[in-house]
Amino acid sequence: MPPKSQGEMYVGYQKAAPPALARFTRRAVALLLASVALFAAATAFDQGPFSASVFEFGVEREFEGILVETPFPMLRIDRSKLPKGAPDFPDYLLVSFGKHGAQGEALGFAGQPVRLRGSLIHGSQGAMIELVPGSISGLASTANVARKADGEALGEVTLRGEIVDSKCFLGVMKPGRGKTHRGCASLCIRGGIPPALLVRGETVAGARLILLVDTEGRPLDERMLGWVAQPIELTGHARRYGDLVVLATDPATFKLVG
Repeated sequence: MPPKSQGEMYVGYQKAAPPALARFTRRAVALLLASVALFAAATAFDQGPFSASVFEFGVEREFEGILVETPFPMLRIDRSKLPKGAPDFPDYLLVSFGKHGAQGEALGFAGQPVRLRGSLIHGSQGAMIELVPGSISGLASTANVARKADGEALGEVTLRGEIVDSKCFLGVMKPGRGKTHRGCASLCIRGGIPPALLVRGETVAGARLILLVDTEGRPLDERMLGWVAQPIELTGHARRYGDLVVLATDPATFKLVG
């Protein structure tokens, strides 16, 4: 409601506004600034603290191990040649530059010992390498990095959580989750970045970040984009590959939860 000016009128070329109008303007501006500050604080609180994750952008390291092509490209690390400062996870997911998976780069190297270069991405839930294009090369089979090709069956589980793209969540973006990141996550998943469920509550074999495939073990891609960054419940059969857990599930059975 405008102030009762009792005939006061302000003209732009005057040096000062009338007293009543000036008081009203100061109060309105103060209220507006307080509202903006409260909105910013609420938004920051809703996002939660940033994760202690790392993306070594522009830093190239060399890695060796066995390349696994399915269900997602990953490197079974030769721990005897793990670069200094790299986290000691048995399996490193592989991705390409930007919002692209590494399926094309990994093609033809399945099950082979390889050497490759890339930038390290890692957090408490796993590690990943953003490949230098064309850097994968085959090696003589001397490293003791054997792995069970089909993983270890963990049975059927029902989980609640939020679908994220693993690359941004593990360290490329902060925050790499939530509604503010939904558009970016959808583009990454569409480009071949492995989608994952960030589990709310009980973990699966100690893992809180669960990679997702369909019931045939294939990428989900477009079929689950509408569920990204929403609180959901899903059921599927889990398998463990080293420290990575993969859930085979059907998007038609997903449910929104509170």
